[in-house]
Amino acid sequence: MTYLLWSLPALIVIGAIASGRLNTTLAAVLGLLAAVPVAWFAAPGAFGAASLGHALARGLWIGGIITPYILGGLLFWQMAARGAPEPASTSLPTHGPAADASATDALTRRRLLFFACFLVGPFAEAATGFGVGMLGTVLLIRPLGFKPRELMVFALLSQTLIPWGAMGSGTLLASAYARVPPSQLALYGMVPVALLMIVWMTLFWFTARRAGLPAPAAERGREALWMLASLALLTAATALLGPETALLAAYGPLIVLRFVLDRRPGRAQMQDAARGALPYILLIACLVATRLAPSLNQGLAGLARFSPYPDLPSWTPFLHAGSWLIGGALLMAAVRRQPGLLGTNARHAWTTGKHAVMSVFLFAMMAEVLAGAGISQAFADGLFRTMQDWTLLMTPLMAGAFGILANSGNAPNSLFMPSQLSLALHAGLSVPAAAALLHVSGTSMGFFSPVRMSIAAGLAHGRGQERAVYAQLLPFALAAFAILLALAVLLVLAG
Repeated sequence: MTYLLWSLPALIVIGAIASGRLNTTLAAVLGLLAAVPVAWFAAPGAFGAASLGHALARGLWIGGIITPYILGGLLFWQMAARGAPEPASTSLPTHGPAADASATDALTRRRLLFFACFLVGPFAEAATGFGVGMLGTVLLIRPLGFKPRELMVFALLSQTLIPWGAMGSGTLLASAYARVPPSQLALYGMVPVALLMIVWMTLFWFTARRAGLPAPAAERGREALWMLASLALLTAATALLGPETALLAAYGPLIVLRFVLDRRPGRAQMQDAARGALPYILLIACLVATRLAPSLNQGLAGLARFSPYPDLPSWTPFLHAGSWLIGGALLMAAVRRQPGLLGTNARHAWTTGKHAVMSVFLFAMMAEVLAGAGISQAFADGLFRTMQDWTLLMTPLMAGAFGILANSGNAPNSLFMPSQLSLALHAGLSVPAAAALLHVSGTSMGFFSPVRMSIAAGLAHGRGQERAVYAQLLPFALAAFAILLALAVLLVLAG
């Protein structure tokens, strides 16, 4: 009965999201409201008003660290892309390869498709999150004339590197829950991400063939080599720069190289593309410099640093990528001499990102309440006594299922990461590997979320075809779950 009571906050969140009647923010509110009395009256140890206030404050701190990535990314993207908010169908620039998307050459169309799904889409998602990667992908490939059902799948394929989405904010949040450095967590997460890429590439090849763009073995091999090179460069960038800026720094040059190799642009095209990409080039260069130049890094860190909790991330405003995003947006407004435009885009960013921001705060506070009350560890202790090391086999399944329901890894990370940490410590397993497996399971399986599917259907004009697309995706979802479960088995056996 006690374990059921301890599970009540998670069960309420799951039930609220699964009902389809409440969004993630309201589900998080209910979860937090349930967590407080459960911690107050059923904690395994003493948990009074002071402990509750401390736990809530820790959650607020975590949320405050993550929020600038979300809102800053949205604001910078909108200022750089068009200047003013526009309807989804036209809110991204269509210069560069999109201008030649009507080419009749099958190989040219195939290469543009790969470029959009696996380079431009992830880059756009890393800059902002919120499905902007799907929007960028659809805008590039819509002129190719795909059916809505196929276009929906291609849009979803932009979501294959979600641990680095929205400036890596989800990975930073997971690292705070797991007490693992963000770069280390992201590097361990690269293993399941790379293995899952086999599923996503197979889905791409299958769908492209159905869409009338088959490719010979040599072209598929070229695509696989591009993907291997992309993942290798992303791994190196993550180790050097951290997950916030790694994908932007790694994929920016790759996008330029691929554009030049595939399109052979003339001088006018190159200048047009360079003008559109200039804000991102400058931002990435500045962020890379602040990470790799020791004197600059130390100097900026010394200007201001706030670290109220030794085991949680500190805030260094002059190094925080979110601060640079907001600063870049301010600079663009100043250069254009359009301060009113900044206010318009700021309101647009808040409208788009407010639910994500509020859910980050709420889930972080709920996780800290349950962890501070000792409930997360006690729950993990009970599971471990029953199933021993094999308890970890449950976590990718639970996190993946919850990621599908919530369309986010933040909910499963906040609910299950403290218990996952305790389980790994009990079993003597690698804590970063266990944390990365949970994190990737929750974030990557969001690929199959009904929310994400709805966005893809709206962009592709495929309303009413969601069920048919799900039927096509089912074997790939099962394959993805099988990979995650196999990794959990290997983790246990290795331990």
